[in-house]
Amino acid sequence: MDPLFPALDAARGEALRFGDRSLTYPELASTARSLALRLRDAGRVAVWATPSLETAVGVVAALLAGVPAVPLNPKSGDSELTHILRDSAPSLVLAEPGAQLPPALAALDRHDVDVDVRQDGGDHPVGPPGEPGPESPALIVYTSGTTGPPKGAVLPRRAIAATLDALEDAWQWSGDDVLVHGLPLFHVHGLILGTLGPLRRGGSVRHLGRFGTEGVTRELGSGATMLFGVPTMYHRIAEALPDDPELAKALAGARLLVSGSAALPVHDHERIAAATGRRVIERYGMTETLMNTSVRADGEPRAGAVGVPLPGVELRLVDEAGEEVAADDPEAVGEIQVRGPNLFTEYLNRPDATAGAFAPGGWFRTGDMALRDPDGYVRIVGRKATDLIKSGGFKIGAGEIENALLEHEGVREAAVTGEPDPDLGERIVAWVVPADADVPPSAAELADHVAARLAPHKRPRVVRYLASLPRNDMGKIMKRSLAGS
Repeated sequence: MDPLFPALDAARGEALRFGDRSLTYPELASTARSLALRLRDAGRVAVWATPSLETAVGVVAALLAGVPAVPLNPKSGDSELTHILRDSAPSLVLAEPGAQLPPALAALDRHDVDVDVRQDGGDHPVGPPGEPGPESPALIVYTSGTTGPPKGAVLPRRAIAATLDALEDAWQWSGDDVLVHGLPLFHVHGLILGTLGPLRRGGSVRHLGRFGTEGVTRELGSGATMLFGVPTMYHRIAEALPDDPELAKALAGARLLVSGSAALPVHDHERIAAATGRRVIERYGMTETLMNTSVRADGEPRAGAVGVPLPGVELRLVDEAGEEVAADDPEAVGEIQVRGPNLFTEYLNRPDATAGAFAPGGWFRTGDMALRDPDGYVRIVGRKATDLIKSGGFKIGAGEIENALLEHEGVREAAVTGEPDPDLGERIVAWVVPADADVPPSAAELADHVAARLAPHKRPRVVRYLASLPRNDMGKIMKRSLAGS
């Protein structure tokens, strides 16, 4: 297959910037190839994925060497890290100099990544002759482990190239783009899309280190063209916009604002659009599938929708019997199943889990429930396990109720789950963070609000008030924690 980074030797400008530290393309090529020489026979390598130049260089070097990289979340506890290390069996760990590694990593050889190696003009023959094959493992990324120990999704080089090239088409992504993000680098959003994506195009990455609206204003106001974020980041942006005209100006000048990893509430969509004249577009993907759908840069941004299938991706909705839902029924909720070159190869050491993840015909069962508009736009309403509520004979997606609740001026955050009910089967439960904790909206008021916007059978029967919603590192609400509280 073609190289993952065809621009590595052709581009001359800035490739990576983390804070005040940066590498040009010639410097990245020299630095990464120097490290790749040391990794050629390493088997698998773990990467202590701090938001740093060293993490980006380490992953690029592993890919140049044809060695699978295992990104590690620096916030993981010892038990989770121990499981991942036993499962993936890396031979060494790459880290930035000075990083303090936990005891779980003590048995691994440590290689500090030196980003001070500069272009020396020499040739660096790296790894196996030629580019590794398209099915060669590139990354092993561990899932969140919400239903058991984390599983290692083996992502081949083919999947990375297919997703990034499909997004090039959908987003009109080019080497002229400068991307800003503050996402973690142990996840496919921040690492593959946010770091490897620009490098495949020959563009530039400016990582904020730690997300803040000041950094967004600074970078978008000084030449950056794209912003990647998760809903919690865009929520903070929406909250800050009324008092920050410079932020509004910077966002208005961006070519593309992209949100992913969870649904962006419609209320935040509308607030950002009203203040900046720009609409955030959403895309939909998973660790196992990389990217499946997106609103196109030349398409219609539609709040609450994740766009249409990307080039090369087949997508269908199926009912509980596994039968395909009619494409012309916009009210029919079904599970999303996908197939295409963007899919993972397997769960490492888990043949049973791998087999169970696929339906006949090679369709991957995402577990996400969705509606589909007549023009093909997909609207995700929640997870099959936690967000599909069967109440009074109706199948109800939690996501649309959450969006309706967030339109109420007295609601700051909201999540919706179901719980057993002897009459309805399941009753709808709203978990609400009030805008004013001293004067929260009443349960009856919220029920009437939802019923007026959606339908009476979709109103919450129970409202529980919280100071905050439990979220993971990517900003996703941890609904299993709510259901157990």
